[in-house]
Amino acid sequence: MSMLTPQGLKGKQYRITGNSYPRLGRPPRRSRKVLAGIGVLLALSLVALGGVQLYDIFRGRHASAQACPAPGASGKPLAAPAASGAASGAASPAPGATSTAVPQPQAVTVNVYNATDKSGMAARTAEELKKRGFTIGQVGNAPAALDKKVPGTVQVISGPAGLGAATLLGSQVASAARTADARTDATVDFVLGDSFAALLDPTQAAAALAEATKPSPTPSPQPGSC
Repeated sequence: MSMLTPQGLKGKQYRITGNSYPRLGRPPRRSRKVLAGIGVLLALSLVALGGVQLYDIFRGRHASAQACPAPGASGKPLAAPAASGAASGAASPAPGATSTAVPQPQAVTVNVYNATDKSGMAARTAEELKKRGFTIGQVGNAPAALDKKVPGTVQVISGPAGLGAATLLGSQVASAARTADARTDATVDFVLGDSFAALLDPTQAAAALAEATKPSPTPSPQPGSC
């Protein structure tokens, strides 16, 4: 045991007993404990909120993936694409019907008209189209409404039922212009203009047809959509 005399107590003596010394630091304040508890609660709240948001995100992605069934997932056969191109072999459309399918040349009846002042062009062009398999209708000078009024190479004219046939004939010449009228059959008028010199060769015509019938690219689906 020891005797301690604190300074300023004028010789008074105090006895300290026991095996531990008194704590000289400030006693903990209750307000600090309260603040520490609030901080812990806020941290736990933020963690819980983040977990809920992540769950919603993943659940939304999973739901969108389930909403986009794979092709043929229903067990039903997929529909076959519509035939197109020169080798489709589609039958001639009914009068008044709209047809954009490109038929074989044998199924196309073409009228060849000369709208220039150069004689014999309609007959020569009709003979060349016949060699390529087209069925030739009328051959001669262009009607008064078109005579000397076609500045380009060829004016291809068809009704709704001859749209596919017009695409096929338009590929036989460079820079052909296409117009539509109210005819109800599938015939096509091939009107030679001032800039016409000759048909494209068969290889060039096939390439032009492939370019004209090339499908448009399908846009990529956005995230979360089918």
